[in-house]
Amino acid sequence: MNTANLATKLPKAAASYMLQIVEKYNIKNPLHLAHFLAQIAHESGNFQYVTENLNYSAEGLRKIFPKYFADNVVAMKYARNNEAIGSRVYANRMGNGDEASKEGFKFRGRGYIQLTGKSNYKAFSDFIKEDCVANPDLVATKYPMDSAIWFFDKNKLWDICSKGSGDDTVTAVTKRVNGGTHGLADRIAKFKLYYSLLQQA
Repeated sequence: MNTANLATKLPKAAASYMLQIVEKYNIKNPLHLAHFLAQIAHESGNFQYVTENLNYSAEGLRKIFPKYFADNVVAMKYARNNEAIGSRVYANRMGNGDEASKEGFKFRGRGYIQLTGKSNYKAFSDFIKEDCVANPDLVATKYPMDSAIWFFDKNKLWDICSKGSGDDTVTAVTKRVNGGTHGLADRIAKFKLYYSLLQQA
């Protein structure tokens, strides 16, 4: 498995993380690594984004989060206020406290596959053996790829990855990661590129 070859095609930070996790988690199956990287590359905008952007306009809030912003008066009150938006939309779920606790914002999405919610931060902390509840930014700064590994483990995605290199397998992995098939063409293209690079001598 030619990880060195693939590393030259990834952004420097992502390449460094990739080489670390391959060794740390003993990833030897090129199918697994190619599927994993294709998904997290797409989810993070080619490894650019490690923290959820909640900077929505009132119109954006009503479109993306209609349950929490049913009318324009409420949406205008929260528009462009990242902390207030996160605190509202993630309140009272995924282990977070109420809106006033601001835990929704504190435990907003971070990492290459957005780890979200206090309960997930707690579970990931147990996995990584470091307190990411006390310091959530660790997920973005130190463990953006490890948190994605945890997500794949938790959701038993490696079993799906093992099924092959066809578009149907990429689609199945995508549905588990994304909840749908958003960006499927890009995920398939990335998988094919990464898998090809890993197989080159």
